[in-house]
Amino acid sequence: MTDFALVRAGYLLTVLLAVTTAVASGLAQSSSCIQPQDGSGDDSNVPVAKGEIVSELGTSAMYVFQAKNSDYWFGSNDRGVYRYNGRVIVNFTTRDGLCSDRIRGVQEDKTGNIYFTTYEGISKFDGKSFTTLSVSTSSNPTDWKKQPDDLWFVGPPDAGVVFRYDGNSLHRLEFPKTTLGDEHFVRMPRSKFPNAIYSPYDMYCILKDSKGNLWFGSSCIGVCRFDGKSFEWLTDKTFLEAPVRSILEDKKGNFWFTYTGHAPFDGFRAVNGFDKLQDRSEGNIVDGMSIMEDKNGNLWTAALRAGAFQYDGNQKVHYPIKDGSTAIEVFAVYKDNRGDLWLGTHNGGAYKFNGKTFEKFRP
Repeated sequence: MTDFALVRAGYLLTVLLAVTTAVASGLAQSSSCIQPQDGSGDDSNVPVAKGEIVSELGTSAMYVFQAKNSDYWFGSNDRGVYRYNGRVIVNFTTRDGLCSDRIRGVQEDKTGNIYFTTYEGISKFDGKSFTTLSVSTSSNPTDWKKQPDDLWFVGPPDAGVVFRYDGNSLHRLEFPKTTLGDEHFVRMPRSKFPNAIYSPYDMYCILKDSKGNLWFGSSCIGVCRFDGKSFEWLTDKTFLEAPVRSILEDKKGNFWFTYTGHAPFDGFRAVNGFDKLQDRSEGNIVDGMSIMEDKNGNLWTAALRAGAFQYDGNQKVHYPIKDGSTAIEVFAVYKDNRGDLWLGTHNGGAYKFNGKTFEKFRP
């Protein structure tokens, strides 16, 4: 088996374990969730989402997000989203208007609306109801723009697109073709690999930096930076062998990237100037799913089956995450509005750092 095939196998195990049997149906259903029509639809008659009050989070709580109003949201891979307002936990699913119960990301706009990226579309919550954003009929795949208040979303698997939302219209955007992308399709033609459920232009993370530039982490052709006019690609060999899972700009202006693959890949890299990566020896964490900088300037990474790591620039501190003898698969690390650290997991709910260790979240 080639190195590339090994990486894809590792990726499928870590990211698409629950997706493999569902993506085909999910993509088919996405046509009903993202319709080619103007605007985001008339939501005047959308019913109020009541949700279900539950005593605790489910085992899957992969994403953690705190809104401006201090509510916490937890995105799962099987039961939609949970909202915790400091008193009760409410679980919202497709029964309440979510486009899908399988969440891929959570973000908020300047007016307090919450958006959930899913495998079958993008849901907007206005505090009362869920509506599904629809792609504008005027959307041009090559009409790339960069506005301060735009929201950006990753596209569904094997679509090779991202979405830009300007507050009124959702635009479906395609990346300009690259030599590396063309070479990928030659190396892995669809006629020979019909079950390959990814495109080289699939993006797994998006970062808007302090200057407003957009950074995109791809499945296998590197990191792309868009400055509003042109595209630049960071194509270090590491990023051509492993999916880039998250991107961070630290307080000093350095950019850090985490990625997944197979040993002995390290889990993160840094770049001081574009296309100038620091040496791998600064990382050495396998399967870096996400990265965050704490209020003291330390870096934290979620390392899937290896738990979490703290990195102060000189040494790493390991935090195994277990429930008894069961290893918890850590998917994301998140810093809330107070600077407290959280972990989102595949199979153990959410964990919060108490200053010494991570404790399972129990309201």
